[in-house]
Amino acid sequence: MPARAHAPSVPSLMPARAARLLLASGLLALGAARAADPAPATAGPQVPVIVVGAQAVAGSAEFDGSLQAVRQSVLSAQASGRIATLSVKAGDRVKAGQVLAVIDDRATQAGVAQAQAGVAQAQASLANAKAAYERTRELRTQGFIAQAALDSALAQFRAAEAGAAAARAGQTQASVAQGFTRLTAPWDGWVLATHAEAGALAMPGAPILTVYAPQPMRAVVHVPASLQPLALAAQKIEVQLPGTDRWVVPAAKTTVPAADPVSQTVEWRLNLSDADGADQVPGRQVKVRFTGSAAQAVPQRLVVPATALLRRGELTGVYVVTAKGESGHGFALRAVRTGATQGDGVEVLAGLKAGNQVALDPVRAGLSGATPVAK
Repeated sequence: MPARAHAPSVPSLMPARAARLLLASGLLALGAARAADPAPATAGPQVPVIVVGAQAVAGSAEFDGSLQAVRQSVLSAQASGRIATLSVKAGDRVKAGQVLAVIDDRATQAGVAQAQAGVAQAQASLANAKAAYERTRELRTQGFIAQAALDSALAQFRAAEAGAAAARAGQTQASVAQGFTRLTAPWDGWVLATHAEAGALAMPGAPILTVYAPQPMRAVVHVPASLQPLALAAQKIEVQLPGTDRWVVPAAKTTVPAADPVSQTVEWRLNLSDADGADQVPGRQVKVRFTGSAAQAVPQRLVVPATALLRRGELTGVYVVTAKGESGHGFALRAVRTGATQGDGVEVLAGLKAGNQVALDPVRAGLSGATPVAK
């Protein structure tokens, strides 16, 4: 019988395959073990929190106002005519007495010349009458003329004196009329606005320029008439300077003793000190706060520290501690509506309730893994 061909022995291939299978299974087991035992998470920041509660606060009110120069004038024409020159524009600095605009003054110049001629004529007549009176008096002393001639000479001399006085008054009037054709700066300051251009027709009372002095400055606020008693009884009045978080106390305050019949508001004028008003310009918006006494306390108001508020554009919110499992980092951002400032705190009118825990550092509370810590 022919010899059979023998196939390769299977057991001879087993050691290499078994090694590879064992290695793969070991790697899978190691990966499963690592998946079952995750790496420890990095601990998040600890943020101090406070419990919000209702408390009595002093009655206060806060209003928007604007800055205004105490010395501000609208320069108007006092004579009619064309504006010949307008030598300044808005934003220019001016000195007291500087000529800012000139109205066509040819007519007034003619009047001044006529008045000067009248004065010269009156003075010549006065000198002639005086000399005639003195000669007549000497002749009367010597007995060459009658008393009637002396009386007549004296009357002519008195009339000449009156004529000279009238001529001088006419000259003064003509000079004043010519002065009406020139607009001068009343003080050192700035041109706030121009209301006419060179070549335009100016009429008496028509505004041409507005000029203001940089010091002193004042904040002007209109308080609703219904809150006027609170403003009058306020123990502290503060003005927040524009562009800063600084509140200052005005150097002086006055109120108009009447309410506007349309807006039903009362105007308050709060003068700033020279240091507080330095580098300020009219028209900028300010905030004015009236803080009442303890007798005007308003109960049941929620107050949070100003540092706990997070402002992002039109959104104002706080980070509130959430129940376990509601948020992965223990805090949730909640929008709130704020009211008046109370010292270092701010009233919360909506969005919170008594007992809520609020983060004192909203920036850190927004980080991943942040945890609350009682202060």
